Amino acid sequence: MPLRPIARSRTWLLPPTLDELIPADHPARFVGMLVDSLSPAEWAAMGIAADGNHLGAPGYDPRALLSVWLYGFMTGVRSSRKLEAACREQLAYRWLTGWQLPDHNTLWRFYQAHREELRQVLKRTVRTAVHCGLVDLAVQAVDGSKLVANAARTQTLSAADLEALLQRAEAAIAELEAQNAAGEDGPPVQLPPELVRAEALRKRVRQALARATTEEAGQANVTDPEATLMKTRQGTAPAFNAQAVVAPLLPGNDGGRPASFLITGTGIAPGTADSAQLLPMIDQAADIVGRSAALTLADAGYHSGANLAACAARGQAVAMPEAHERHVKAPYHQTRFSYGAAGGQYRCPEGNVLPFVGLMTNSRHPGQPPYRVYQAAGATCQACPAFTACTINAQGRRLHISPYAGDLRRHRAWMATPEAQAGYARRKTLVEPVFGILKEQFGARRVLLRGVVNVRAEWTLLAVGFNLRSLWRCWVAGRLPQWTSTAACPAPAA
Repeated sequence: MPLRPIARSRTWLLPPTLDELIPADHPARFVGMLVDSLSPAEWAAMGIAADGNHLGAPGYDPRALLSVWLYGFMTGVRSSRKLEAACREQLAYRWLTGWQLPDHNTLWRFYQAHREELRQVLKRTVRTAVHCGLVDLAVQAVDGSKLVANAARTQTLSAADLEALLQRAEAAIAELEAQNAAGEDGPPVQLPPELVRAEALRKRVRQALARATTEEAGQANVTDPEATLMKTRQGTAPAFNAQAVVAPLLPGNDGGRPASFLITGTGIAPGTADSAQLLPMIDQAADIVGRSAALTLADAGYHSGANLAACAARGQAVAMPEAHERHVKAPYHQTRFSYGAAGGQYRCPEGNVLPFVGLMTNSRHPGQPPYRVYQAAGATCQACPAFTACTINAQGRRLHISPYAGDLRRHRAWMATPEAQAGYARRKTLVEPVFGILKEQFGARRVLLRGVVNVRAEWTLLAVGFNLRSLWRCWVAGRLPQWTSTAACPAPAA
């Protein structure tokens, strides 16, 4: 069979137009449509002068720079140097920039200056999907996942080791300053690189030492003092607790494509605990979406009496299991004890009385109302046949009744209903696939930036990239006809 000739020096007498280089349904076109449709108010909210300045040398259009970063996060490219190479080598980036070649310094300065304000793009993606009727507003799921920090495990040191390292850094800086002052030449215009590195190390060590002296673990990472040592699938490592709220997209006539999702809220939690993040994440999702979901799903890590009481006061339905659900089913758990309002005392399953003995403050949450303490007589418990099964305290069985006992009891009854169980069964199919896609396909197992503020911005842009890919699929399927301005995309009625 004949072969097609290769002519690498071929000249086009009629060169193709830029618009012919990528298909009509390419995701880069979708990103370009989004950026081109942003209103002046949205650019101002991000702190970007979209029209530039009439003074000075011409600069790159912020539409091109924003398009490069959004498309990069949409396709798993988050490095400014890799984006510079992509702008030279890939047709999609060439189309987005209008055949311009921004270098990595230009891309990084734009990203560094505006990455926190780019949360506005996350709200834009969600509001557009809501306006087009794509979002299932009946349910949402909250969950957290660990993102490995851009820091080595070996750089996590104890407070004593940090003190010693700080002393060595101080001594090195003093020696470098003495050498610099002893020279015959005048003072340098810039500090020597060795002194700059030593000063930066001293600053990081001081930050890590301040964190180590306040943290319960008594240790901190020198490279990223704000990262916390956590157990991950790759082992114990400095990491961040990334939070997300996920809502499902309504199914459409798109050839049986599997269900898609939308991230409606993001955050970075301090430490490993999730319970304090439930209400902030629900509030953030309601602000971005424009209304609260009818049902919120969360795992046992978010369960607490305070959260249940707050959700009940708001009328927010929440389906989540108890953190120690196995213990609740025990025959002598405190839920098996009956309360007599007339006598103000509890009665155990064996019929013994536990009178009120006083109040106790919760040391972990000193701002919360105190617990009510009830305790049976020691002799009564020791004579009871269930003594070792119920308690081994010779002074008698003691109950610590939470100030949210009523909320816990009502939620326990609600979780036993078929409606709550059917709702909670959807949690794994909503939020866990999103984390899996972000880590496997978007490369989000490890963050590139350091510090909570920067990592929060990076996590938000990962969510923007995920939403753009979900909406692009809807656009290809004809379910998202066009982007509209925020003014034409009002928040849905509560």
